[in-house]
Amino acid sequence: MPLVMIVDDSPTEVHVMKTALENEGYQTVTATDGAECLKLAQEARPDIILMDVVMPGVNGFEATRNLARDAATSSIPIVIISSKSQETDKIWGLRQGAVDFIVKPISGPDLVAKVGDVIAAAGERRS
Repeated sequence: MPLVMIVDDSPTEVHVMKTALENEGYQTVTATDGAECLKLAQEARPDIILMDVVMPGVNGFEATRNLARDAATSSIPIVIISSKSQETDKIWGLRQGAVDFIVKPISGPDLVAKVGDVIAAAGERRS
């Protein structure tokens, strides 16, 4: 099954997303901030990254931009999942390299469906 990286500093959010995905057979790896995500993405090479925005240190916009610009990680699709709900936040997130932007909260079934859709689309782009 695909590997999903969850990047969020909220243990509750991580637990909810991790549980929903693992119940559907996905493997997960987690990071609590953007800096940890950047390091772990190089090592784990996840199939998709679910990125929060508001985190200490390197925020989700910065981490997304760095991942998108790095040849080693630029092919990993990033979906921003954030409580930031302004249209300007969504536009900025997509400009940083995210493939989608979802406003929290997201239900487990919707999250699983989104992850499946994004991974399938990424596979189509690669072939």
